[in-house]
Amino acid sequence: MNAEAPDASVETPADPGRIVLLTASHRVAPGLLSWPAWQTLHAADRVLVTDPDHPQLPYLREAGVRVEHTAPSADELVADCAGGRTVVVLVGGEGDSRLTDGLARLGGSGRVAMPDLELLPGSYDLPGARLLDLVQVMDRIRRSCPWTSQKTHRGLAKYAIEEAYELVEAIEDGDRDELREELGDVLLQVVFHARIAEEGRPEDGEEPFAIDDVAGGLVEKLIHRHPHVFGDETAETPEDVHAHWLRTKAIEKQRTSVTDGVPLGQPGLALAAKLASRVRTAGLDVPLPTGDPAGDPIGYELLALAVRAEADGADPEAALRAAARAYRDAIVAAEGGAG
Repeated sequence: MNAEAPDASVETPADPGRIVLLTASHRVAPGLLSWPAWQTLHAADRVLVTDPDHPQLPYLREAGVRVEHTAPSADELVADCAGGRTVVVLVGGEGDSRLTDGLARLGGSGRVAMPDLELLPGSYDLPGARLLDLVQVMDRIRRSCPWTSQKTHRGLAKYAIEEAYELVEAIEDGDRDELREELGDVLLQVVFHARIAEEGRPEDGEEPFAIDDVAGGLVEKLIHRHPHVFGDETAETPEDVHAHWLRTKAIEKQRTSVTDGVPLGQPGLALAAKLASRVRTAGLDVPLPTGDPAGDPIGYELLALAVRAEADGADPEAALRAAARAYRDAIVAAEGGAG
């Protein structure tokens, strides 16, 4: 018995084709696309872009990819894919909600055979890429905000101190969300000051510099001070690392005193502990001053306590702050009892 021949009157459904929405991170230099992205672009039947100033355009043309500037509707795009054609649409950083919403409505209607829809990332953000956004946003605010545009290094100095203390408080509280926010506030101070320095105002000094100079200097310093990581030296213990750091720092700074570089404006207990640490590291024998016998001895007594704490491996500033917090809690409890 012969098999029944196919009915020639029954049409085989046409291949609906393929729509590729190609995205690329604006934080990566244009033209640095992935190999699958380049393969798809070269193999596509059409490559479309709605933005005539799309940053990828010069590089695609240089690579021999023909790109058409047009803004098709969802119906037009689906129809263009009929017969197994592949159409690539270059999507900007903000996406193309008009097109994607139209394709979603068309697919949900059930009226047409929809092409395969693929979202193809042509490039991905690298770690730290959002820092580029921060620099860009800071630049715009500096130019456009009446308050921000008038600020100077001196006018912002107090905020750096406040934000640093709020960061310390978040660390001591163990609040993860607060820690992330306060780190951002400290980072803002760095970016803000670097943006001001970029302008080279006379009151800020003759030589302007930008955030890249700040980051570049820090990178060079870290590499130079970690020869056991980036060089041929070895360090088996944290003490070895500390010794490397002190040696390279001493060569760089060419200081005449172990007290050079110690900020005298920091809180008193922290200042005393820092000086004691420098003395101990240098192997000096410096008796503690006792002050005028006729004067108030409390400062010298606090100095002695701070030096003793540092020698014992404790942070006197943090210890006093913890004690003060406990005192604060006792006050609140007493107020509640009195109420």
